[in-house]
Amino acid sequence: MYFVSTRGEEKVTAPEAIVRGMANGGGLFVPEKFPQVTGEELEEMLSFDYPERAAYLLGKYFDEYEREGLTAALRAAYSKFEGDDPAPLVRMDNGMYILELFHGPTCAFKDMALGVLPYLLREGCSFLGIREKVLILAATSGDTGKAALEAFAGEEGVKIAVFYPEDGVSKMQKLQMSTQDGENVDVVAVRGNFDDCQNGVKKIFRSEKCNAAIKEKGYLLTSANSINIGRLIPQVCYYFSAYLDLVSANQIKMGEKVDFCVPTGNFGNILAGYYAKRMGLPVGTLLCASNKNNVLSDFFRTGKYDSKRPFYPTMSPSMDILISSNLERLVFEASGRDPSLTAERMKMLSTTGRYALRSEEISALQSQFYASFASEDDTVECIYEFFEEYGYPMDTHTGVAMDVAQKYLQKVEEDTMSEKRPMVVLSTASPYKCPQDVLYALTGNDVKDSFKGVKRIHLLTAMKVPEAIKSVRYKPIRFKTTLSPDKMFDEIKKFLG
Repeated sequence: MYFVSTRGEEKVTAPEAIVRGMANGGGLFVPEKFPQVTGEELEEMLSFDYPERAAYLLGKYFDEYEREGLTAALRAAYSKFEGDDPAPLVRMDNGMYILELFHGPTCAFKDMALGVLPYLLREGCSFLGIREKVLILAATSGDTGKAALEAFAGEEGVKIAVFYPEDGVSKMQKLQMSTQDGENVDVVAVRGNFDDCQNGVKKIFRSEKCNAAIKEKGYLLTSANSINIGRLIPQVCYYFSAYLDLVSANQIKMGEKVDFCVPTGNFGNILAGYYAKRMGLPVGTLLCASNKNNVLSDFFRTGKYDSKRPFYPTMSPSMDILISSNLERLVFEASGRDPSLTAERMKMLSTTGRYALRSEEISALQSQFYASFASEDDTVECIYEFFEEYGYPMDTHTGVAMDVAQKYLQKVEEDTMSEKRPMVVLSTASPYKCPQDVLYALTGNDVKDSFKGVKRIHLLTAMKVPEAIKSVRYKPIRFKTTLSPDKMFDEIKKFLG
């Protein structure tokens, strides 16, 4: 399997795409074609556990990697999760299911992919004969950073630097990152929002001067964000696994279509669902759920992407994003895989903050995606009402998705021509990741201390507090640096020594 760039004629192997992270000219690597999964293969995978399913699917994209090695790496990664199943499916009623993706070592869905990325990177370097050490850069809106730090901390021959918006993550997310163990890690707050962090990292990747300076220090630059295809493809696996679990539990028949609702910021998580659909998984509609920063819902409604708008810090901080990097991969597909047109649109986004699709392109996307958003009040009300009805506590990002899912189901019920299908809502973080906001949604009470929020949620819900949350309470703060976006590379040089 080869991978091509969204902005040029580049064509590389899977190891090279994973090790490099980004293509030349700022493009993103995408599969040259989508490998297909047949009905017979789906039937075969019914008897597989999650690591076996994931290894089988990853092998279709990353065929240079041995399946035995992939399976072993995935088993090792998911052995760090709480519980026997890394991605359990919880049945509600009326055809609604919640896919819990937060049982990993950092209590967020990013663990599902980042746990295996060190193996993919290490084997990729070996395959390519690369002997340099690796520098990983990651911009985070809260969850990617901690998951990447946890995955690579102590990894020999690797250094990782994470940049997060100073006031753009929850207190718990900040605490998880700033107390991270490991001599090979660096965590830095940036004055600005996530887009400032992400743009800063992308500038470093695109800069020949920065790359040369990093190489001079003996390091190869790569990324742990979902701009790296090695981060994105493992996320495809839990869509397949959720579907197979529904079949195994006799909730659906093989071949029956299922809708998925995904809380979305940088567009990687829902793009993985689109990739699963392109591979042959019977996916109906993909619901793109945004918070108050609803640039994506406007895009799917109008075909125009406009990042020149007010930025709102919300109670779902991992979705507080105005420039969704992974949307470029979908725009590339919508254009008929035209790299020149995609490059032109991304240049417009960079220079003007805007671009637009042709009418036939947006019509094709609207036939597969539904997009809406939840206000802060909508999110609070949804979390409260869902807990009152089902006794199920959700984090704020899942609350956004559930609100959008309910809006969509109401729309389907009112439209006699629409088909109601089973709905899987992706739950991307533990309620304990944003405890103060979850407690407010459940009780109307504000607390300033995150761990008071944790304690009260536990008393109210009896939901187990993950070890990852408990253990961080008394750890010393190791990282206190705050800087402006233009000083990010200075920090990297200092980090490399």
